[in-house]
Amino acid sequence: MTFTLLADPDIARIPAIDCGEPLVRLSDRGVRYLPNSSAAGGLVRSGVAERLVRAQHRLPAGIRFGVAEGYRTVEVQEAIIAEYTEFLRVENPEATESELARLSSRFVSPIGVAPHVAGAAVDITLIDTDGEPLWMGTEIDATPEDSDGACFTDAPVDEVARRHRDLMTDALTAEGLVNYPTEWWHFSFGDRYWAHVTGTDRARYTAVAA
Repeated sequence: MTFTLLADPDIARIPAIDCGEPLVRLSDRGVRYLPNSSAAGGLVRSGVAERLVRAQHRLPAGIRFGVAEGYRTVEVQEAIIAEYTEFLRVENPEATESELARLSSRFVSPIGVAPHVAGAAVDITLIDTDGEPLWMGTEIDATPEDSDGACFTDAPVDEVARRHRDLMTDALTAEGLVNYPTEWWHFSFGDRYWAHVTGTDRARYTAVAA
């Protein structure tokens, strides 16, 4: 599988001019959080929220979205990068810092282009009417190492997981969100990666202060 990672210089070169949309709470729009979601994690830009609501209407009866995380502060993003990079450094002792940064970007975005810190992304899954997550092949936030690559959106998974992944992807992409292909759960709109995938000349969201 070949795809552009968030650490690719082409992503950082895309200009971004913030359109000024506010952060809104997804629960106010009828999109549910998973039980372990933080208060900040339930926030996204209003344009993202509108698209999630419309995408949810595309799902079959009895299935809804469950959001694990949306907006993330820069400080939280930096902590995740540091922790995962240290893990990779131990696992890949011969890797250079640039190689480690590229490996890290399969799982967590560099600060300068991070969709979560702009309120542009959600980590999302499907849930049933009782709020129980449907089987997607791995847990949300499974690393490439932990899952042996099964976290990649198009990785070989069992029939049930593939059906659920495709259902969610079809609903979200129909409303303009894009998937980050190393994480089946990560979708964004309005950030630099979205601009890259869609061929848009600039991103519409930049980092939001805590």
